[in-house]
Amino acid sequence: MSLHPNLEPLAPLVGTWRGSARGEYPTITSFTYTDAWQFIDVGKPFLLFVERTWNAEGAPMHTETGYVRSPGGGVVEIVAAIPTGQSELGVGTVATEGAVTTVATDAEVRCTPSAKQVDRIVRRFVVEGDALAYTMEMAAVGQGVTLHLTSALTRQG
Repeated sequence: MSLHPNLEPLAPLVGTWRGSARGEYPTITSFTYTDAWQFIDVGKPFLLFVERTWNAEGAPMHTETGYVRSPGGGVVEIVAAIPTGQSELGVGTVATEGAVTTVATDAEVRCTPSAKQVDRIVRRFVVEGDALAYTMEMAAVGQGVTLHLTSALTRQG
C-alpha cells in the first residue's frame, strides 16, 4: 500500500517511536516517563496515531489516539481523543527543510463536565532521520499556554 499523496509531507512521522520524556506544569510536580508514539498509514488521506506512556516502574500512565491529516499546501489538521475527558481539534503546518520535518499544531480543546479544564494544546514534532523531538504546551486550569511535555524519541520500526 502506498502513502496517499496528501500525506507525503508527513511520511517521516510514519512508524513507531519510543524514548524518555519529562512533564512539568505550574500546578504539578515535575515527573519523568517513557513515551511511545505510533503513526500508522491506513491507506487513507490521514495518519492514525496512538500515544502511550509509562512511569519509571513501567506502570501505564496516559494514552491518547487521533488523526493527523494534510489537505495540502503545508497545512495539517489534528483530531485527538484524550481519555481524561478532552477532545482536541486544530490546525497547523508541516514543513521540511533539508533532512528536518517539523509538524506543528494549535488546537482548541473541548472538555466533558467532569474533566480537568484544558483550553488549548500546542504540539510540535521535529523529525530528523530516526530521531523525533516532541513538545506539548497547553493552557489549562487557569494557566496560559505553558510547556507541559517534552520527549526525545527514536524510531523503533
